[in-house]
Amino acid sequence: MKTIQEINEKIRKGKAVIVSAEEMPDIVEKEGAKKAAEKVDIVTTGTFGAMCSSGVFLNFGHADPLIKMQKVWLNEVEAYTGIAAVDAYVGATELSLDRGFEYGGAHVIEDLLAGRNVNLRAIAYSTDCYPRKSIETSITLDDINQAILFNPRNCYQKYNAAANSSDRVLHTYMGTLLPGKRNVNFSGTGELSPLNNDPEYDIIGFGTRIFLGGAKGYVVGEGTQHNPKKGFATISVKGNLKEMNTKYVKGGTVAEYGTTLYIGIGAAIPVLNEKIARNTAVRNRDVKVNIFDYSVPRLSRPVLREVDYETLFSGEVDLGGVKAKASSLSSLKIAREIVKELEDWINHKEFYLTEKLEGLPKEAEFKPMRISEKLVSVSRVMTREVLTVQENENIEKVCNLMIKRGVDQIPIVNKDKKLRGIVTAWDITKATASGSKKLSDIMTRKVITASPDEAVDSVSRKLEKYKINATPVVDNEGVVVGIVTLSDINKFYRRGR
Repeated sequence: MKTIQEINEKIRKGKAVIVSAEEMPDIVEKEGAKKAAEKVDIVTTGTFGAMCSSGVFLNFGHADPLIKMQKVWLNEVEAYTGIAAVDAYVGATELSLDRGFEYGGAHVIEDLLAGRNVNLRAIAYSTDCYPRKSIETSITLDDINQAILFNPRNCYQKYNAAANSSDRVLHTYMGTLLPGKRNVNFSGTGELSPLNNDPEYDIIGFGTRIFLGGAKGYVVGEGTQHNPKKGFATISVKGNLKEMNTKYVKGGTVAEYGTTLYIGIGAAIPVLNEKIARNTAVRNRDVKVNIFDYSVPRLSRPVLREVDYETLFSGEVDLGGVKAKASSLSSLKIAREIVKELEDWINHKEFYLTEKLEGLPKEAEFKPMRISEKLVSVSRVMTREVLTVQENENIEKVCNLMIKRGVDQIPIVNKDKKLRGIVTAWDITKATASGSKKLSDIMTRKVITASPDEAVDSVSRKLEKYKINATPVVDNEGVVVGIVTLSDINKFYRRGR
């Protein structure tokens, strides 16, 4: 048995034995947990990846005349101001008014940290003590009184992976997912992850000093969506942005999804006893997660398979006979640099361990949102009497049908009413110009479809994404059972859902 005070004394004397989380498993395997606990004092851990639930509290100082900021924008990214007169919180995922997905709160944070000028624009209502109604100026991090990085949810213990079984490219917070299960994206650093080396949360808790963004920071409690029962613990952290390094705090954009902040976090795990030694001997093959099918935009996404981090880091995953390329959204390279830098801090007596004041909850369970309204499915709003044709129909006849029925697209089916394709008024126009005679030559075979039990919001997103105004509704057998149009959906929204 050792104590944190004893290990800190070893640090002061330059005698602490420090190993990385990648080295510890071999030591425990070779010498056993008991001897490893006697030999090793500290195991260093680290992670670097996209952590959306991040942001910074800023105090701008008072203007003259005084202003009580009601709304504030930094490089046209809106910050939350419902705190005090000249305080604001910039969230990493807030998007700019003028640059959309290209720039957001995460980039504002990086720009400030890099010493760049940031435009501050604010409006307010006038009072006797705060008469000013607007202000616009340029600021840097040095001009700000406090810049406190406060992240409600960081450093997931582990993270489920993502794939896509549909025939369309998907853009998600897990990155771009190729159709046909051709790739798997995952996050986290496996055996290097701080919380994977403290799975019972014996060490990491409220008050634990950590490496945060290149500076010393602290754990201030459990993170949001903390789910320890399933091994998905999170932490909430804080630190002084002014002391951090842009190497470990970077704004990023996820294609067609939004912005995020890449954060580097490390923890020094004191090896106090045999149990902690055993816990820090975790290997990538011991850390298992599910690969979910993100083509189903529901909480109840199907699981394609369970996989361990050793397989994920190999770069290839077998998904039912499909060899999917596995790519990490986290950086092992930078995580290893964090581990090494943390070790250097300790060796140079710049970082000492702290006792946790309170542990992370072990019984908490992540719950989905309670929704009082019933989910409205496509079957509620779709048109059931849908006009269909077979691909051997005459193009002129199809054109006349469109005019007669006032539609600009018709699903094409086989004799069993199963969808084979779709033809639009634009297809007919092109056929007329080119002299095509066969419907099979001009129809679109790769069709965007909906299912009867799919949420209306989900189908609305499809119509918006693919710039179409209708889509056939097909059942599990591929039989056309209806069609849902933009007009149907608009009527649904106008009725107040």
